[in-house]
Amino acid sequence: MKVNSFPGKPYPLGATPDSKGVNFAIYASNATKVELCLFKTDDDEIEFIKIDIPEHTHHIWHTYIPHLKAGQLYGYRVYGPYEPENGLRFNPNKLLIDPYAKAISGIIDWHDSLFGYDVTSNEKDLSFSITDSAPFIPKSVVINPKFDWEGDCPPCISYHNTIIYEAHIKGFTKLHPGIPEEIRGSYAAMSHPVTIQYLKKLGITAVELMPIQHFVADRHLVEQGLTNYWGYNTIGYFAPDARYASSGKCGEQVNEFKQMVKELHKAGIEVILDVVYNHTAEGNQLGPTLSFRGIDNAGYYRLTEDKRYYMDYTGTGNTLNAYLPNVLRLFMDSLRYWITEMHVDGFRFDLASTLARGLHEVDRLGAFFDIIHQDPIISQVKLIAEPWDIGEGGYQVGKFPQGWGEWNGKYRDCVRDYWRGEHSTLAEFAQRLTGSADLYKDDFRNPTASINFITAHDGFTLNDLVTYNEKHNYANGENNNDGESHNRSCNYGVEGSTDDENVNQIREQQKRNFITTLFLSQGVPMLVAGDEMSRTQGGNNNAYCQDNEISWLDWENADQELIDFTSKLIHFRRKHPAFSRKRWFRGAPIRGVEDIAWFLPEGDQLGEHHWNNDFAKSLAVFINGRALRTRNEVGEAMIDDGFYVIFNSHWEPVKYQLPAELYAKSWTKIIDTTGHQVVDEDTYAAGSQITVGGRSVVVLHHPVIYNQPNDSN
Repeated sequence: MKVNSFPGKPYPLGATPDSKGVNFAIYASNATKVELCLFKTDDDEIEFIKIDIPEHTHHIWHTYIPHLKAGQLYGYRVYGPYEPENGLRFNPNKLLIDPYAKAISGIIDWHDSLFGYDVTSNEKDLSFSITDSAPFIPKSVVINPKFDWEGDCPPCISYHNTIIYEAHIKGFTKLHPGIPEEIRGSYAAMSHPVTIQYLKKLGITAVELMPIQHFVADRHLVEQGLTNYWGYNTIGYFAPDARYASSGKCGEQVNEFKQMVKELHKAGIEVILDVVYNHTAEGNQLGPTLSFRGIDNAGYYRLTEDKRYYMDYTGTGNTLNAYLPNVLRLFMDSLRYWITEMHVDGFRFDLASTLARGLHEVDRLGAFFDIIHQDPIISQVKLIAEPWDIGEGGYQVGKFPQGWGEWNGKYRDCVRDYWRGEHSTLAEFAQRLTGSADLYKDDFRNPTASINFITAHDGFTLNDLVTYNEKHNYANGENNNDGESHNRSCNYGVEGSTDDENVNQIREQQKRNFITTLFLSQGVPMLVAGDEMSRTQGGNNNAYCQDNEISWLDWENADQELIDFTSKLIHFRRKHPAFSRKRWFRGAPIRGVEDIAWFLPEGDQLGEHHWNNDFAKSLAVFINGRALRTRNEVGEAMIDDGFYVIFNSHWEPVKYQLPAELYAKSWTKIIDTTGHQVVDEDTYAAGSQITVGGRSVVVLHHPVIYNQPNDSN
């Protein structure tokens, strides 16, 4: 079959349809020849036509094919030297996925032909495979970009008002009895009215979705009956993964994703994507040839001095080279696409330190961050870094530029240590509770730079954090050698579930302590889906390969009391700006009273020697809601009530002497984690005593008296 072709244009990259045909453009700087291959269906083993692309501009090969329409399946074959020792791995026997594909037709079918070398050869990757991979690799899809957004507008929720909920599309919805079975585990399920109702009731303002950009399940996992459940193995940076689509895989997944975003936006909920721009699914030199490796290996990846091998700052076998202009363009084009065409509200960057690396060292002023800072589109959405990678000098907590939020690993570690009774100085616990000024203030950043979390997808769930001392990862097939061994967890006397009522009572109370601490801390709180319902993974702290009941939320056995407690805490935080400040505490008097003050059980304020020497077992903090020194979005001065919060990690009760009338004439207890309910009952006079239960948090409240602006009460 003969198809007419025209030179077309080098931009935009990818497959771009118009009313008369489709323009194709692909970057391949070291290639000698590029063929466009068209397929009738995804089951076609042989393309029905190959089109030689003679035109190339600025290393971009391009052509225009008239009469093609959305839904067309395609791939590329790229010619050039096969010289692995020189970093060149061209092999035209391998059909390649377009790096700019807006949709990919499904998952790969693992076969030896997917490798650029002969896997049976003793020469390994220095050998050359002549087997055609087309029957086993999904095809790129030309999509119709038109979609009725119905005037969709992003919620644009300020950072200080944000409550992040980290969720997995499939795991969150797969077992939900209120969602139609045929759409469970899909984008459609994530925006089902039942889902939205739950998120709204809980108080969530942003869902942070684990990777949905099209990814690959590693061969060794598939052959063990496992998979890459988490999705940190991207191959398509523009394509929503077809596995999460209930409507189809030949472009339908794009509209289903857009519909999900539109419905969440209608409910006032933002969508943040967890993205993996640090590496691809092609692995090390022994990995498959699926896209980038066969298109331009040296033009996409960081290679070692011996160019046969890859720099690996990610633990996955390769690292994309953000030092190269074409790779930076890929990143920026992808991010802009998800913002402008898919309407997402932000990104969480996996192993973000990798993106900051120049040649080797982490460079906080790297080109990646410079470009984002000046980009009028990307710079305006939420940007969150996982501020580490596995390379030397990769732990960069507190060192990202202005405008970035960071997963605060130091917050996680300190709060875990505090509640399990480990040595943690008063100074550090106070820093973490008040936004980690020691990490962010000197760089002119705000408390909202700190994304606070107790747990994340990687590690124990909240329930398992108080149930297991050791990891239990045998189901992963690695003899329990995978996953973190130092979890800062505590089982309180019994490993795993138990009928011991005393142990269970402690565990339930500790969950409430963690949740309360999280939502009373300055910064941006992140809750992991399921922690509010006591989800367990049976002690598995690395369930990346478990697409089953280990990872899915068990809605039928959800801990409703903890859900209610968490919801009340979240709505309490959202009601009171004293716990979500936009500016740092000064510790200076406001109308005669400090904006923040710290107290010992005896009622004395902490002195310098306490900060430096004491260990944080029990302390109280006064927060002055009149001292916010900021205005809301419509220019009104923000003001809040006064609060006295007592943290006691001792296993025994502690009696606290409340401060003098200067701070408040009386206090009402509104939160006490020794019980399941947020309370509103007992009242205490200034200077009186209150008994705080062992391992508990108590919050006392004093309302602002608006008609007495000069009265410190």
